[in-house]
Amino acid sequence: MAKRPARPPLMRRFLILVLLIGAAFIAVTVFRSVSGARQDTDVVIPAGSSLSSAARTLQQAGAIKSSQAFLADAKLFGSKAPIKPGEYHITHGMGPGAILKLLQSGRTLQRFVVVPEGMPSILVQEKLMATPLLTGTIATPPEGSLLPDAYAYTRGEARSAVVGRMQKAMQTALANAWKTRKPTTAVTTPEAAIILASIVEKETARASERPMVAAVYSNRLKHAMPLQADPTTIYPITRGKPLGRRILRSELQAENGYNTYRRSGLPIGPITNPGKASILAVLNPAPTQALYFVANGSGGSSFADTLQQHNTNVQKYYAIRRSRGEM
Repeated sequence: MAKRPARPPLMRRFLILVLLIGAAFIAVTVFRSVSGARQDTDVVIPAGSSLSSAARTLQQAGAIKSSQAFLADAKLFGSKAPIKPGEYHITHGMGPGAILKLLQSGRTLQRFVVVPEGMPSILVQEKLMATPLLTGTIATPPEGSLLPDAYAYTRGEARSAVVGRMQKAMQTALANAWKTRKPTTAVTTPEAAIILASIVEKETARASERPMVAAVYSNRLKHAMPLQADPTTIYPITRGKPLGRRILRSELQAENGYNTYRRSGLPIGPITNPGKASILAVLNPAPTQALYFVANGSGGSSFADTLQQHNTNVQKYYAIRRSRGEM
């Protein structure tokens, strides 16, 4: 019986290579398809988690079907880079390979709490306490100590930690702004700058008017005139929340550390959390001799150097309100 001719070594190597490529393709396919999540899923990987414990967490969350299959394929085809703790957003259909890369990237899910300019501390405290994914309780932070901005936080983070970042941001912003102050400013300390900036923040919503409003109050301080700022009179009543009515005569005559109709100089403390623009306006007020301003009926203000000019502007404003049926 004739012997079969032996396969050439080259052909044998080629067949082995084909088999290996086929096996690798099947394994990669399995690794990519071992169940992506059936829906968007947020998964928290605790600090100190190993790849094995992270795989179990992923399985419990429904992000993968099998932790064992995930681990086996991760060791074969995944990077050896360590995973990073945090909360991750697993999107619908994301395969294990993409999930592993996400955990290794550290691109954690970020949520934000927004503090708008001029939000008083009592409302910031209420907002943080109403944010369900934060933990712990906080008292109302000192007025003027928080910098308005958007702050990222993670699930389970302490509310006190978020407040700490807000206060650190204010300290940094104030220190940087203080270095840029001009000789025309009426304040002599960073603390006084925050107090005056909080009044400016409450008196105008127009960014373009902040330097003018700051200048009016700076000029009044230099002339030892009462600031006569309504927001400072309201603050002891509401702690920064809207009053919702006109100020009473008795409130204008009240003796306290905030009523700038009854006392000269700055109030005893800030009346809200001012933003960077108001702080900078106080430290570099507009070049003007104006001592008065009143609403102009179109969302802005009319400024005046003298009381006579101011009274004329007031009458114009009243006329506009009467024409609208507001008086």
